[in-house]
Amino acid sequence: MIDAEFLDRRTPRPEPRRGHRRRTGMKRRVALVCVVVAGMAGCGESGAETAASWQEPGSYSYVLASQCGERLLLGRFRITVEQGKVTKAEGLDGSARRALEGKSDSPPTLRQLLDEWESARRDGAEVADLSTDPGDGHPTKIMIDPVKNAMDDEACYTITEFAVV
Repeated sequence: MIDAEFLDRRTPRPEPRRGHRRRTGMKRRVALVCVVVAGMAGCGESGAETAASWQEPGSYSYVLASQCGERLLLGRFRITVEQGKVTKAEGLDGSARRALEGKSDSPPTLRQLLDEWESARRDGAEVADLSTDPGDGHPTKIMIDPVKNAMDDEACYTITEFAVV
């Protein structure tokens, strides 16, 4: 327990130099805001809970930006999904168009991306981060890096323009 008399004793502080104002009040407010925000970050559902509870709609579209790692699926794609299957994929940049040329595999559904993230977590990936939309819980960003110091094993996905069709 903190002694109240101890709190009343204040050590004299030197006066600030001319032209300099003491900013302790602002520092305290900033520190308090940081503590509150950090505390709130842990209050929502965890990525695993959100991924498990998100229900994939019957039909939806989204834009996928696949940005890192050495893989065939790099670039920006507009993807349409119906009943859990990709029915249309459009390359929005040169990398994505090249990835789709003559390929029998289609880009992933959001459920497949979540499955990849969950598998990485289960397998002990050093990085397996998931960000979700606060409104409906769909994934908005997935970062996977099985071994941090290994080259080109990462997968980085950003999901935008999600719409139920």
